[in-house]
Amino acid sequence: MTRPEPRVTDLGRLFRAAGHSWRGLRTAVRFEAAFRQELVLAGVGLPLGLWLGEGGVEKALLTGSLLLVLIVELLNSAVEAVVDRIGPEHHPLSGRAKDLGSAAVLLALLLAGGVWGLVLAW
Repeated sequence: MTRPEPRVTDLGRLFRAAGHSWRGLRTAVRFEAAFRQELVLAGVGLPLGLWLGEGGVEKALLTGSLLLVLIVELLNSAVEAVVDRIGPEHHPLSGRAKDLGSAAVLLALLLAGGVWGLVLAW
C-alpha cells in the first residue's frame, strides 16, 4: 500500500514554485553569459525606460521589450540545456533546435531595438 502524498495548499504550491523560479534565475546568472550580458542591459535600460517614457504606454513598451529579451533568453537557455542533456554528438535536429532558439533571441533583441528607436524618435 502506498502512502498518499501530503496535501499541499495552494499557498504552499505558490511558495514552492517561486523557489524554483528563483533557482532558475540564479542558475541563468551563474551559467549563461548571454543572460548576464542582457541582464546588464536591462539593469541600465529599465530605469532609463521608466525615465524616458512620457506616459504609461511608452514606459511599458520600453521596459517590456527589455524584459521580453530576458524571457526569450531564458527559454533559449532551457532548450540548449535539454539538447545538451540528450547527448554531445551532433544531430541535425539538435542543431536546428539551438538555431531556432538563437533566432528567437535575435528577434527579441531586434524588437527591443525597434521599440526603443520608435518610441524615442517619435
